[in-house]
Amino acid sequence: MARRSEIRRQTLHVAVGAIALSLAWLTWWQAALLAITAAGFNRIVLPHISPGVFRDGDLDRPWTSGIVVYPLAVLGLILVFRHRLEFAAAAWGVLAAGDGMATLVGTTVRSARLPWNRDKSAAGLVAFIVAASGAAIGLLAWTSEAPVSDGMILAGVLAALVAGFVETIPIRLDDNISVPVAAALVLWSTTLVEPALMVERWPDVREIAAYGLAVNAAVALIGWLARTVTIPGAVTGACIGTVVVAGAGWAGWALLMLTFVIASACTRIGHARKAAGGIAEDRGGRRGPGNALANTGMAAWASAMAIGLPDPTPAWLVATAALATAGSDTVASEIGKAYGRTTWLVTRFVRVPPGTTGAVSLEGTAAGLLAATLLAAAGAGLGLVPGWTIGIIAVAATVASLAEGVLGATLEDRGILNNDTLNFVNAAIGAGLTVGLWRWWP
Repeated sequence: MARRSEIRRQTLHVAVGAIALSLAWLTWWQAALLAITAAGFNRIVLPHISPGVFRDGDLDRPWTSGIVVYPLAVLGLILVFRHRLEFAAAAWGVLAAGDGMATLVGTTVRSARLPWNRDKSAAGLVAFIVAASGAAIGLLAWTSEAPVSDGMILAGVLAALVAGFVETIPIRLDDNISVPVAAALVLWSTTLVEPALMVERWPDVREIAAYGLAVNAAVALIGWLARTVTIPGAVTGACIGTVVVAGAGWAGWALLMLTFVIASACTRIGHARKAAGGIAEDRGGRRGPGNALANTGMAAWASAMAIGLPDPTPAWLVATAALATAGSDTVASEIGKAYGRTTWLVTRFVRVPPGTTGAVSLEGTAAGLLAATLLAAAGAGLGLVPGWTIGIIAVAATVASLAEGVLGATLEDRGILNNDTLNFVNAAIGAGLTVGLWRWWP
């Protein structure tokens, strides 16, 4: 019975996505009004006329139930992309078709479970990517005034691919939030690149990537032998390093390595003391694939985008800021746990033990600010960013780390986000603030 209800619920989830076709004719405010009306209807009327579409417990908290969050997420897409509704439509398609089909196929087709999330299956992931790709490309073509292009196809596939893996992350954050956010960010950033330029630069990129793969494979092996990374972490790191070399050159790779070295060194500082207190990193401080993606995934994505940009400077700025933010956060956390005399919970400013989620210390914050400044200065020295952005990056990284502390104190303990997700959000906030300040600065 429960399975049959879930199938009906997901079928409705997919079918409602067809309304995204209307964005080809509606103005943004008309579309927003439609989404608000849908959210109100689902919250006020639907529980009375069709309570079976709600999952167990949803009626006790209807505003946070998936069936209400869904139209609210669509509303967010429409407001953010009110001048480019084709992005809103495509991200909506990824949410409707991808998320819905993943559940329908995953619960009816027997297949291997995903190693990082045993509640998800390979069949469900494949169904998500295939269905979401088709929906995203179709809706981009339907709602955009421009003809179907290679860029649209690339954007749709990448949005589906990234959102599909995001959907499998073992966190309790509603998929109706994480999936469209991931899809929207990918769609927006991918459509900035010029496919023709990527094709033109491909011979040079392929050559440097080949050398980069060889070097990164060797470095990954050394890291594994030195017990700083696990085998999956080493493989993931080698892939990320190769992408960074391809898009940001050896200068970007040098900054990536410097960030890794600083973070690894600080993780090992005072390790015995942290282990005795039960606040040391897992696996003896060895970094896994989740650590690599969380801390350097944003930099890798920005580096990849740089390949297709006429001026790669903004992408390199994002990569530098993301690395500086990730490195700063790790340094602040590890130094704070090892040497912080007084640790405060950032949300309530009360004293808590070192290692508490969302806690900060003067020593850790100062060390993090210093690390961000040094990494930003290294980026400037390597020619990735202008020298005047050093202070901007350092400030943005510090603010991002404090924001991560707030999110950690409010969401991580409840299982809504995990540490790797918080680290990725931290890097994204730091990069976003940096770009915002860079554009605003005279």
